[in-house]
Amino acid sequence: MPRRTDINSILIVGSGPIVIGQACEFDYSGTQAVRALKEEGIRVILVNSNPATIMTDPALADATYVEPLEADLVERIIEREKPDGILPTMGGQTGLNLAIELQNNGVLGRYKVRLLGASERAIQLAENRNQFHDAMRRIGLDVPEGGYAKSMEEAKGVLERTGLPVIIRPSFTLGGVGGSVVYNREEFEERVRWAFSRSPVGEILIEEALLGWKEFELEVMRDCADQCVIVCSIENFDPLGIHTGDSITVAPQQTLTDKEYQQMRDASFAIIREIGVETGGSNIQFAVHPQTGRMVVIEMNPRVSRSSALASKATGFPIARIAAKLAIGYRLDEIANAITQKTPACFEPALDYVVVKIPRWTFEKFPAADRTLGSQMKSVGEVMAIGRCFPEALQKALRSLEQGRMGLGADGRDVIASDFIEPHLLSEWRITVQRILASPRPETIFYLRHALKIGIAVEEIARITGIDPWFLDQIEEIVSTEKQLQTTAPRARSNFTTLRQRISAERLLRSKRFGFSDAQIASILKSDEETIRRLREVHNVHPVYLPVDTCAAEFEAYTPYYYSSYETGDSEVKVGENPRIIVLGSGPNRIGQGIEFDYCCV
Repeated sequence: MPRRTDINSILIVGSGPIVIGQACEFDYSGTQAVRALKEEGIRVILVNSNPATIMTDPALADATYVEPLEADLVERIIEREKPDGILPTMGGQTGLNLAIELQNNGVLGRYKVRLLGASERAIQLAENRNQFHDAMRRIGLDVPEGGYAKSMEEAKGVLERTGLPVIIRPSFTLGGVGGSVVYNREEFEERVRWAFSRSPVGEILIEEALLGWKEFELEVMRDCADQCVIVCSIENFDPLGIHTGDSITVAPQQTLTDKEYQQMRDASFAIIREIGVETGGSNIQFAVHPQTGRMVVIEMNPRVSRSSALASKATGFPIARIAAKLAIGYRLDEIANAITQKTPACFEPALDYVVVKIPRWTFEKFPAADRTLGSQMKSVGEVMAIGRCFPEALQKALRSLEQGRMGLGADGRDVIASDFIEPHLLSEWRITVQRILASPRPETIFYLRHALKIGIAVEEIARITGIDPWFLDQIEEIVSTEKQLQTTAPRARSNFTTLRQRISAERLLRSKRFGFSDAQIASILKSDEETIRRLREVHNVHPVYLPVDTCAAEFEAYTPYYYSSYETGDSEVKVGENPRIIVLGSGPNRIGQGIEFDYCCV
C-alpha cells in the first residue's frame, strides 16, 4: 500500500521543557519522526519550546517554531502553515493533551487538520481510566479494582469498594506527579487533596495497590492493515509500587514462562485493537501476581513513551521512525529494516543479549529530600548497558552512572565491609540490612549484595523486597564469582608475577563475563588496574564488539551499532578506509548536564 496522497505537510508537536517523567526520549522520537517524514517528501512543521533539543535545530524541519505549547499559539501556527495533519504522539503526554485540546476547541476541524498516529477516540479511551477499564473488560482482560473521583465524597466511595492499601494517581500528569500509596484512613484525605491539586482536570484515580506484584511493559506496533508486532518486552527488576521510571528495568523479560509471555502478547494485540490505535506504537503495562500468576492490565500509552526510546536502543528497531511511516499509510511489511536491509518491520526483533536500564538520581543536590522510592518518579536520567547475561549488563550499567562505583561493590567503596564482620555481630547486621531493604531507595541494589554476603537467604530477601528470586539468584552468582576470586587473592598486596601464578585464564574470563571491571578485580586481588590489564593481555582475555542486529545474528547487520562483551571469537566491527574520530558523549542526564550535550554531539 503506497503512502497516503492526501498528506503533504504535517505538524509535529514536541514535548516542551525537560521535566521528571518527560525528558530527552521525546526529542529522540521527534527527531526520528521528522527525518522519516522528510524522506517521503512531506513538508514538516515543528513546534517546541525547548531550545536545547536536536529537533529544534533549524536544519532539521522545514519550518520550526520555538513557541509555548499552548492551544492558541499552536492555532496561529496551523492558520499560517495549513498542515494536512498533526502528529502529537511524538510529544509525550504534552503532545497528546495539546492535540485533544485543539480537537475539543474545534481548531483541527476548522482548518481541516487530520489527527495522525492515534485518533481522538483512542486517546480518550486510553487516558480515561473508566473507559479504559470498560474496554478491557469487554475483551475479557482483568484490571485493578478502583474508580475515578472528582470530589472527596466520591473518593471515599471508591475506597469503600477497594479497601486498603490503595494507590492514588491524578489524571493527566507526568512521572506519577501527585501520586501516592495510602495504607491507612488517617492519611487518605490528605493524599486525596494533594492529588486533586496536581491534576489539571481535577480528577484522580483510586485503585487497589498491587504492591509486590511483578511489572512488565510491552512495546506494540500496529499498521492500517491490522498487522501487529511486539517490538520489545521489558521487565521491572523492582516490584509494582515503585514508579517504572525509578525502577531498574531489563529487556527482554526474564521471569515469565513462555505460556505467560504468549498470553501477555495476545492481550497486547487485543488491547491495541480495542483502543483503536490504527497506526503507530503503544506502550502497554501489565502486573502479574508472583504466586498465582493473575495478570492485570495497568495502563496503556497510545504514543511513544519513555520506554520506547529504551526499546528502540535495546532492539535496534527505530520505533518512532516506523511509527511516523505508518501514520502516513505504509504497512509494516512495506518498511525495510535499516539494520539488516533484508527483513521488513513486521519481523519481530529477537535478542541474544540482555539490556539493563538503571535510573540516575541526583539526591546529592537535595540532601534533605526523601530518598524513598514510590509511585512518584524522582530520577532525572538513566543509563543503559548491554551484556550477554544479566550480571554483565547490570555491572556495566552501575559503572555508567558516573557516581564513582565500578560495579556491584567490591570496588573499595562499600559502606559495609561485609567480609570483615565478626561472627558474633552477624545477626545484628542481618537485622540492620533487612530493615534497610524494607524501604526501597537508590542504593538498594548494593544492599542486596551485602544481604547475600552476610548470609540472608534469597527467599527472605525476596519476601522483604518483592524482587523476583530469579534476579536475586543472578546477583548471588556475582557474589559467588567474587568469593572465588577472593580464595585466590594473596594476603598482602600482589604484583604481576604472583597474580599470573595464582589466577587462571578461565577464572579471569569468568569474572569478566560476569561484568567485573578491572578496578573491581584489582580491589579483590589487592593489586591495581594496570596490573590486571597486563594479566588479561597475558591470558588473552579481551572484549569483543558485537552488533545490535534485531535478529539474534540470523541476518547480517549493516548498521554500526555495537556493545562489548567477553566472548570467544573475533569482534564484528566493520572498519572502513576513511579517517575516524571518536566522539565522547556526556553520559546520563542529571541536574546541570542535560540534553544540551546530546545536541552538541549530534
